[in-house]
Amino acid sequence: MDRLASFGNDPFDKPPCRGCSSYLIEPYIKCAECGPSPFLLCLQCFTRGFEYKKHESDHKYEIMTSDFPVLEPGWTAQEEMALLEAVMDCGFGNWQDVAYQMRTKTKEECENHYMKNFINNPLFSSTLLSLRKTKDSRFAAEGAIPFKPTDDPPRPTFDSVLSRDMAGYMPARADFMEEFDNYAEWDLKDIDFVDDDSDILHALKLAVVDIYHSRLKERQRRKKIIRDHGLINLRKFQMLERCYPKEVQELYDVMRRFARVVGPTEHDKFIESHDCHSRMKRMREDERRKRTMLCDVLQYIQDDSKLPASVRSAPPLNLTGLPGTEKLNEREKELCQVVRLVPGAYLEYKQALLNECRRQGGLRLAQARALIKIDVNKTRKIYDFLIKEGYITKA
Repeated sequence: MDRLASFGNDPFDKPPCRGCSSYLIEPYIKCAECGPSPFLLCLQCFTRGFEYKKHESDHKYEIMTSDFPVLEPGWTAQEEMALLEAVMDCGFGNWQDVAYQMRTKTKEECENHYMKNFINNPLFSSTLLSLRKTKDSRFAAEGAIPFKPTDDPPRPTFDSVLSRDMAGYMPARADFMEEFDNYAEWDLKDIDFVDDDSDILHALKLAVVDIYHSRLKERQRRKKIIRDHGLINLRKFQMLERCYPKEVQELYDVMRRFARVVGPTEHDKFIESHDCHSRMKRMREDERRKRTMLCDVLQYIQDDSKLPASVRSAPPLNLTGLPGTEKLNEREKELCQVVRLVPGAYLEYKQALLNECRRQGGLRLAQARALIKIDVNKTRKIYDFLIKEGYITKA
């Protein structure tokens, strides 16, 4: 039956021809030397000796056709597959509709053949029984697979702020409320192929269908770019972009238009490499200037040590009347007062660290410092506080 899996009636189930990209109709050619993905050609491309990359015209080949008997004479492989599909569509016992869908067999022939070969066949019964025992023993040896419920996807109402921010994307259906080129199907609604069409009219209708297929391909291409680059969650995208220095952000804006050409991983690697190169350049510059700056640093340390403690340490921040204070507990208020951080900024940094920790399964201090660009001492205090309170875990 594995061999029959490639002989379906629907040409859309098979890969297109490598030569002309047309849908394959039996019989067609399969290269026996190219792999692992099948290299398929229609008869027209095969007869003119089509070659592509490693495939050459003198390779060994197989003629793929389902015009051969499998279970008994008089029933080809294609008819066997058509019978199984018809029984699945029309239901077991509805032999009149099964025969109507088959077109080549009567209802008595369909019923007798199906009952003889698929119901009362002792070979199939013993094979299925042994397969079921093997499957049960394998599952018993592996043990139960633990499952946990997934998060319920957001379902924004129509024309809400969240729906507009997500460009009409519906996570529960993984589709958009309004497609790209949304009215492409309108050009097909009045087309009807009839027998008395002239050759020119028939060719024009086929051209319209080909144009519609190209528009569908463009729609799917745009969806793939949006999915691969994560462009639905715009706020998260902007938050990650703000983690880079200013010059890298400018490069990000310039190179964003080329992201569709390369993959998302390659694009991120390019941006990260530029960020790493900029940091190395700054480190080399600091190393070069270290000798000239040493006396200035020593003088600064000496002057700072002479200042009184009241001058060196700033007083705690007064949170009275600041937005977001009511969302903090007492320990969080104390933290914001000590590090002199407004509640709104603290809540934003906290949510960013929580999301990153949930995504990574843990969070290191270096990752937290790369995520929120503030004073490293403040970042350390926020990081230690969230770890102590159990909001995040160390990686």
